[in-house]
Amino acid sequence: MTHSDIVERSDRYLFAVYRRAPVALVQGRGCRVWDADGKPYLDFFASTIVASLGHCHPRVVEALRVQSEKILHVSNLHYSEPAARLAELLCRNSFADRVFFCNSGAEANEAAIKLARAYGRAERGGRYEILTATGSFHGRTLATLAATGQEKVRAGFEPLPDGFRYVPYDRPELLEEAIGERTVAVLLEPVQGEGGVVVPRPDYLGRVREICDRHGLLLMLDEVQTGMGRLGHLFGHEMAGVRPDVVTLAKGLGGGVPIGAMLATEKVARAWLPGAHGSTFGGNALACAAACAVVEELLGGEVLENCRRVGEDLRNLLGDRIGGDPRVREIRGAGLLVGVELTVPGDGLVESCRRLGLLLNCTAEKVLRLCPPLVVSREEVEEAVEILARALAELEEP
Repeated sequence: MTHSDIVERSDRYLFAVYRRAPVALVQGRGCRVWDADGKPYLDFFASTIVASLGHCHPRVVEALRVQSEKILHVSNLHYSEPAARLAELLCRNSFADRVFFCNSGAEANEAAIKLARAYGRAERGGRYEILTATGSFHGRTLATLAATGQEKVRAGFEPLPDGFRYVPYDRPELLEEAIGERTVAVLLEPVQGEGGVVVPRPDYLGRVREICDRHGLLLMLDEVQTGMGRLGHLFGHEMAGVRPDVVTLAKGLGGGVPIGAMLATEKVARAWLPGAHGSTFGGNALACAAACAVVEELLGGEVLENCRRVGEDLRNLLGDRIGGDPRVREIRGAGLLVGVELTVPGDGLVESCRRLGLLLNCTAEKVLRLCPPLVVSREEVEEAVEILARALAELEEP
């Protein structure tokens, strides 16, 4: 199909729930993608933070090839070698004792919510309430919508499941004041991505851990965006030096293949008995084989160091090149999750960047989100910053 064929057929037959840019991508390698007309782009959105090792990473492609010649899927009523290997990899390199596999971040958070309720029923006298943060984003299923601390995301889908309350992010003292007799857990993002790349103070998660311990609450971290190396560590919470009770993963875990996971300590995991939860495609052999390749690459290579080093380069270059522009309010982030907060709406700038060959996105209306593959080079970062500076220069003054 031609570029216009893909766009026209998609608009004709797909649900119109996404605000798609008129770009039909057909090929990708590393940090670059090409549309159906052959135009190249630097992908500084990593296809929604999914292409963690870049597009078509050779190790992921080879893992898929090898697994596809053995077996594509194994029911969860039988055992699977890729799922066993991935679960062991994740547990041996984290706080966790047990892993539940699913297909997406929303599914992983839905599982965490159910696990917290089961734990509350089994261990805390029926407690079920979960505290989340204003500005948070946890997914688009009904329970994860209810957990999300953004009214604009929840609007129109009421009534939502109850049992959630929202507290200001990065305000541990207000979180502690909000704890009630029904509270069983706290669910937070180590860095709020969809909420505008909001980085909390360094001691925030540590103080929340203390509060949870003092009140017997579970600390559950949504690492769908921040996990799998995005902040320069395998898990984002490693930056804060805390041990959570539950962590959810997705996006970059499969390096482009759909997979989600919920990790938990044995103390919490035993609240689930056979039949408590399930996922037909969770732990799919192909997806787990791809994720094994991603985790092994993160553990054995130089990807995490590259993320830390080039992420700092990106923030510094942005500061040098556009930091003085009156329309740039703040440049912030950690690792390769970087936000440029503007004083003007960012959609026009995203469109200008796309026209010039750079893909990124805007969240919270005025925050450009730059999250390239973790293998991005210094030269590619310089190229992206120059494109962004050109687009900003071309933007009309408000």
